[in-house]
Amino acid sequence: MQDDGSASCACKGIRRCLKCENAKGTEQLEANEAKAVHQFRYDPETRLAVPRDADSSCFSFPGVFLQEDFISEEEEEELIRTMDRDVWNDSQSGRRKQDFGPKVNFKKQKVRLSSFSGLPAVSRSLVLRMQGDASLEDFRPVEQCNLEYLPQRGSSIDPHLDDSWLWGERLVTVNMLSDTTLTMSLEEGLKEEAGLQVEEVQVSVLLPRRSLLVLFGEARHRWKHSIRREDIQDRRVCSTFRELSEDFLSGGRHEEMGAKLLDISLSFRGTPV
Repeated sequence: MQDDGSASCACKGIRRCLKCENAKGTEQLEANEAKAVHQFRYDPETRLAVPRDADSSCFSFPGVFLQEDFISEEEEEELIRTMDRDVWNDSQSGRRKQDFGPKVNFKKQKVRLSSFSGLPAVSRSLVLRMQGDASLEDFRPVEQCNLEYLPQRGSSIDPHLDDSWLWGERLVTVNMLSDTTLTMSLEEGLKEEAGLQVEEVQVSVLLPRRSLLVLFGEARHRWKHSIRREDIQDRRVCSTFRELSEDFLSGGRHEEMGAKLLDISLSFRGTPV
């Protein structure tokens, strides 16, 4: 079911959205201190981070693969229609979500199969198409997270690194309903680039509607990624697929659990957990 922005707030701790800001008042919220940030944009053709001003130079930005028009308009419509038949659960920072994956306690490093019944049937063709690319031919996802962003809720997601104990090398996302920008950030600066060693560096990656994004290598493990509130202009829905880490694959410490997760996931009989 779609949301008109009037649903309740699910923010906790330092997380915030427009609803909790209106309810609590901005004076009760933390103020962001102004700080110097070096701004770049990602050029998918050259795979360079290009400066937004003349004071900096381009630098190589590995670990990003972007494919435009990964899905058609008709496929996008069907995917969104299918998602909207399921319940969207309130999440933090003004988002709503649908999870297709195991229950995980990352702090205690515990995984429970719980009610996990696999990825949704509608994703089978998407995964097969991903595997048609040479860089993703061995990609076997065990989790799919659908996230909805709305401008009237002030939806965003703070800079973060995804877990690497359970989740593997590649994060694969399909971006739907609107263009947006993924902000990659390195708070400690870029030690190997002159003039960027101390202050924060940000690289904006434009995500066109219906595109496929893959993060791997340094972009996956070193650079934090986020979606800023001001970069959500219309309803945005994305599906992010995660694979298993080496510890859960053949020969790994948790090989048995990994095999169970893969069997369930790739049955494509899932409902949101």
